[in-house]
Amino acid sequence: MFLGTHTPRLDEKGRLFLPAKYRDELSGGLVITKGQERCLYVFPMDEFRRVTDALRSAPVTAKAVRDYSRVLFASASDETPDKQGRVTVPSGLRAYAGLDRDCVVIGANTRLEIWDARAWARYEAEQEQAFADLSEEVLPGVL
Repeated sequence: MFLGTHTPRLDEKGRLFLPAKYRDELSGGLVITKGQERCLYVFPMDEFRRVTDALRSAPVTAKAVRDYSRVLFASASDETPDKQGRVTVPSGLRAYAGLDRDCVVIGANTRLEIWDARAWARYEAEQEQAFADLSEEVLPGVL
């Protein structure tokens, strides 16, 4: 499970230090791909395989499945962190997420998300009230 908020910076080669607490789990490889709201999803390889299996069993006759699969897989890049725990974020994905230097990496349960720091601050501010309002709808009877 991925938790927390981290603030690494991209270096001049487009590399990002992964949060130290997750480096062992990601050392065997990971997949970076487009996420919603212009962030990037970072999946451990095993979790990406699970997502792939779920999409494989979805009906290819459904247009939404085809559309989602095309964007997800076409933008996906399998990466292996270097010995310092850095991973290269491909230039097309950096452009999609508007990543320049200051980034935010958040834990999002089964994946990490990489955000431009300013975009994350805006998103978090916009979603604060929705977070409070949606707890009963999203987790009825749990919280």
